[in-house]
Amino acid sequence: MAKQAPQSDPAQDAPRVGAPQHAAAGLPAVGHSLRMASEQMSPKRVLATLRKVNQPDGFDCPGCAWPEPGKTHTAEFCENGAKAVAEEATERRITPEFFAAHPVAELAERSGYWLGQQGRLTTPMLLDEGASHYTPVSWDEAFALVAEELNALDTPDGAAFYTSGRTSNEAAFLYQLFARRLGTNNLPDCSNMCHESSGSALTETLGVGKGSVSLKDLYQADLIIVAGQNPGTNHPRMLSALERAKRAGAKVVSVNPLPEAGLERFKNPQNARGLAGVGTKLTDLFLQIRLGGDLALFRALNGILLERDAVDHAFVAEHCHGFEEFRADAAATDREAVLAATGLPWSQIEELAELVLGSQKIIVCWAMGLTQHKHAVPTIREVVNFLLLRGNVGRPGAGVCPVRGHSNVQGDRTMGIFERPTAAFLDALGKEFSFEPPREHGLDSVDTIRAMRDGRVKVFFAMGGNFVAATPDTLATEAAIRSTRLTVHVSTKLNRSHVVTGARALILPTLGRTDRDWTAAGAQFVTVEDSMGMVHSSRGGLRPPADDLLSEVRIVARLARAVLGPQDGLPWEEFGDSYDTVRDRISRVVPGFDDFNAKVRRPGGFALPHGPRDSRTFPTATGKANFSVNPLTAPEVPEGRLLLQTLRSHDQYNTTIYGLDDRYRGITGGRRVVLVNPADAAELGLAEGGYVDLVSEWKDGVERRAPHFKVVHYPVARGGAAAYYPETNVLVPLDSTADVSNTPTSKAVVIRFEPDSTGS
Repeated sequence: MAKQAPQSDPAQDAPRVGAPQHAAAGLPAVGHSLRMASEQMSPKRVLATLRKVNQPDGFDCPGCAWPEPGKTHTAEFCENGAKAVAEEATERRITPEFFAAHPVAELAERSGYWLGQQGRLTTPMLLDEGASHYTPVSWDEAFALVAEELNALDTPDGAAFYTSGRTSNEAAFLYQLFARRLGTNNLPDCSNMCHESSGSALTETLGVGKGSVSLKDLYQADLIIVAGQNPGTNHPRMLSALERAKRAGAKVVSVNPLPEAGLERFKNPQNARGLAGVGTKLTDLFLQIRLGGDLALFRALNGILLERDAVDHAFVAEHCHGFEEFRADAAATDREAVLAATGLPWSQIEELAELVLGSQKIIVCWAMGLTQHKHAVPTIREVVNFLLLRGNVGRPGAGVCPVRGHSNVQGDRTMGIFERPTAAFLDALGKEFSFEPPREHGLDSVDTIRAMRDGRVKVFFAMGGNFVAATPDTLATEAAIRSTRLTVHVSTKLNRSHVVTGARALILPTLGRTDRDWTAAGAQFVTVEDSMGMVHSSRGGLRPPADDLLSEVRIVARLARAVLGPQDGLPWEEFGDSYDTVRDRISRVVPGFDDFNAKVRRPGGFALPHGPRDSRTFPTATGKANFSVNPLTAPEVPEGRLLLQTLRSHDQYNTTIYGLDDRYRGITGGRRVVLVNPADAAELGLAEGGYVDLVSEWKDGVERRAPHFKVVHYPVARGGAAAYYPETNVLVPLDSTADVSNTPTSKAVVIRFEPDSTGS
């Protein structure tokens, strides 16, 4: 039987530290998955649920956006996918009685782990102005309250509509349509805090802000470079693809400040070699780069390729723009600056260059380790330069592979969740729905926080997610949220954002991916887009936690009618009852979705068009793939300080904390640890096991402190440190963002260490 929700928060102030592991998955992953699932569900429910994960007739995993292979395995999920499913399919329930027993002030003192463990939300809840407790309200009352606040605004730009990457295509499309019918482009989303830098760089250089490869390309590659990414924890099913590529002869290079077990060796639990054998060694060359040194590394590689004239001149001449300017700048790259920025010996860079020269088909994969730096966009542009030099875009086995996080974060952007929509998208939207959408750019996530702080945004509406825990500068963000008139969260589970609120707050419970979705028109399904541009359906099969629970699609439809009124001529009720009608509209607005309803019903779904990949056509300002000039830069760290990167533990997905262990790094029973290279620790006088405060330093002079962290001597790159978020988001200054993309620089926080202020 499933365990009851914890009554008290587990102690987290004495984490235990063991040796890091050097292989991922295997039998321990199977056991851990089943144990966590059984804590949330009965054995029968575990079996019924897990066998439908990522299956053609099942539901899309609510975890990461890694694509499914053409032929799915019976168990097409990873350990962290099983955790995500268990959290959503849990048999624990939060009822109005729970909120009656727990004042918001008490809940605000609980950890994110405890809040998430309480179970599924079942009833719309209102925290009225001045009240101490949430109380139940009807759906009609909830929508009327939102309508009252939105219609009282001086301008529609006084509201912001945030989207989490879990939101389906259908819900996202209606959500952005509603916001624009209201009159605003304030549509911040979780992409703003992760892969916005990727989209900015790729749109400028290739014309499409998405990856250009498929799983088939990974299987055919000669060389795969994985930079700034930890797939063993964040995208575990990627390891299966890397294993298959290795068996086909590919070389894998990992570039990261920390060694990660998943990239060292993979014990695939779907075969005997992985369960009982030694598994598969994945990484052929590990470059332990300093934080923020990736731009320098790719500049160095490009310089070597140019020196040796290892250039696909025919491709460059036919398909590229700006090569001569790029070449002149690359020739001036200073080797000593490269060595200082990367912390690598030149011999390792040359070793990588030899692998490049011996490979015809190259893919570069990356994640937050590249995107959350001030110079993130130039870094990714330099990656594109590297691939363009040898024609590694638009041919099988080659291309760019930004590995997205949440399961439909890419689809939400495709559906129009973007504060800076293109004129072409707005033209198509306006033509289909007979209105003039707002043209002025809206607010992204960081600018939304600033606008709330300054009193310009008074209503904050979140479609999923945990905005307070996901964003930087925690104290500033919480103060900004508390200054609003109304905060609304559409959620499946309780989280920190429900207890840090505006003057009034609503929690609107919703269906999850695992839940059966029935309307007056019958059984419904939704669709998602994975990290490689494949669109497919998702159908839950479990009875919802409450009989009157609404899907995200129906919540948006009913909200739109309540706010816009009967005079709005769109058939919102029809959209809420029949998702086919929503898909019909999408097919006439969003390129690539023609005949949407028919194509998505085919097993496996369909691939969206991608000009650079499909035909080497580049919809950029020049009509070609653009080389770029990116001056060599790297973070500057004062003496006596380290550069902190925030990261996830293995028992975590984004801000959702499944448990208190980080098995692969040898950390158990707590999360307040800071990983420091032993040599740096010796220079700074940081004893193993001692407790310290982390204090970030930024030009505004504001003290940002994260107290009581246990020092762990760990093989991180010199000059760097690492600690888990969201606990360390408090250290990331709101105004420390990437150039162009405005993404928080969560991988480059200058910190000093001070004695533990808690006295513990």
